[in-house]
Amino acid sequence: MLKIFRFLKWYHWIFILFIILFVYIQVRFDLMLPEYMGNIIKIIGNAYQSGESQTSSILSEGLMMLLVTLGSIISTIIASYFAATVGTRVANIARNKLFSHVQGFSLEEVNKFSTPSLITRTTNDIQQVQNALIIMLRMLVRAPIMAVAAILKVTNLNPTMSIVVIGGVVAIVVMVAIIFVIVGPKFNLLQKRTDDLNEVTRETLTGIRVIRSHNAQDIQDEKFEGVNERLTKTNIFVNTAMSFLNPGMTIIFGGLNLGLIVVGAVLISQNALGNSPIEGIAIQVEFISYAMMIMMSFMMLIMMFIFLPRAWVSANRIMEVIQTPFKINDQNVTTEVPTDDLEVEFKNVCFKYPNAEECVIKNINFKATKGQTLAFIGSTGSGKSTIIQLLLRFYDVTEGEILINKKNIKNYPLEALYKLMGYVPQKGVLFSGSIESNMKIANPNATESDIYRALEIAQIKDYVDGLEEGLNHVIDQGGKNVSGGQKQRLSIARALVKNPSIFIFDDSFSALDYKTDRLLRKTLKSQIKDALNVVVGQRIGTIMDADLIVVLDKGEVVGKGTHHELLKTCKEYQDIAYAQLSKEELANG
Repeated sequence: MLKIFRFLKWYHWIFILFIILFVYIQVRFDLMLPEYMGNIIKIIGNAYQSGESQTSSILSEGLMMLLVTLGSIISTIIASYFAATVGTRVANIARNKLFSHVQGFSLEEVNKFSTPSLITRTTNDIQQVQNALIIMLRMLVRAPIMAVAAILKVTNLNPTMSIVVIGGVVAIVVMVAIIFVIVGPKFNLLQKRTDDLNEVTRETLTGIRVIRSHNAQDIQDEKFEGVNERLTKTNIFVNTAMSFLNPGMTIIFGGLNLGLIVVGAVLISQNALGNSPIEGIAIQVEFISYAMMIMMSFMMLIMMFIFLPRAWVSANRIMEVIQTPFKINDQNVTTEVPTDDLEVEFKNVCFKYPNAEECVIKNINFKATKGQTLAFIGSTGSGKSTIIQLLLRFYDVTEGEILINKKNIKNYPLEALYKLMGYVPQKGVLFSGSIESNMKIANPNATESDIYRALEIAQIKDYVDGLEEGLNHVIDQGGKNVSGGQKQRLSIARALVKNPSIFIFDDSFSALDYKTDRLLRKTLKSQIKDALNVVVGQRIGTIMDADLIVVLDKGEVVGKGTHHELLKTCKEYQDIAYAQLSKEELANG
């Protein structure tokens, strides 16, 4: 929790000084009120005994009470403003740091925390910390000052009655300590249950079409009901335990009042409280007011220690993410990535996913140069997409090395490396905004003519021209208002706008019909002939024109060569080819 304070800017510490100052002023004003109340009682008593009117004196004291109360209210508002400012700004900074740090994660770190958990940490956990900070900055400052000042007041008034107050404080500490022991461990469980709920909700909403098509609503309902019920039970347990605080406080406060009245009455009857019964009653009223202040101060402190554990858990969850080092980083790397005479080589590359026992790809070797088309084909699960993820450094190799121009890919800055590559995933990803804003994600400096050229190459220009808004046409989140084929072609166009040295197409033509696929590949071949094109495909027609085709099976290379060479030498390639095309089509390919 204390690590969160690292996010404070220098001026936030000035705000905290202001909070302390105005909370102190508020406490000083609050401590004056019982004295004025005692003075009013003394004035009324004296007036009763003397038979003289003391209205002006009572009004004078009452006016001072109003002014003191107004001063306390103003101080409270100012302190609350600064506390809210510091709390919300710290939350804002923490949220930005968390979001920024997560963007630097490799797939390994993302999978370690899980996407729903990262969302919970960015939203719910930061909200918990923000609320705790706002309360803590006021209560944690106010309570000790109020408690110490009020204790000094009651000690000076009467030591005997102070014992009753000590008994009340002990009772509150014991009550809250018992509740704390019961509830404390449940706060961490609450956040985990929230993670589970977010995970199931996100999974259901993402796969809603699949769920409906398989009529699996009951299965998801049961799954959701399970996590929801567990979260509900945990919440009920925590809230039930916490609900004992209110009646417990009422009993203790009522008992304290009764005790002070009884003890005060005995002391007054014995003339041991003040010089007269009237003065004794005035002292008793002051004592009760100060006792309530002491009790409330201790109550606030203890309540802070009740609510802080949940914020503490949330702060630890936030810092766990922020302090997680990047598995893949480019610290102390200064080598620039060249774009001329580009050569990519895999040398004895093996890779296994985190916590896996076996490598999913083994002894992968190939070399490709600028101007060539490198293609991968193989059965599902053969390791094609894994090779692409390694080339993009979403993961680092377990064994072997990946070289760009004879230098290990790890020696290049990530930013320069990604500038070198234009990646089009199998599932086209679009972001909320316009078509133009989606294109400019790849190249913020792209002109309208650059964008239209890319759209034309990607065989999507006619679609955009037919839209009333053109490039300003709004794309919904995730591209939900365009078809799968349109999404893929827009994703391809975005990579073309970037004009990289390496194009990576990870089965990026799967949603296209054969005619569009053929036209697109033909146009691509002529327009990006100077780049290295890396293509993952399931269709023979998509990759048969490649300069080098790598055939994968169970994570190993079982064939390398051109289309015609593999038809003669590689049985696995023959099986795939003859399953899709006729011998005549393959021979003329």
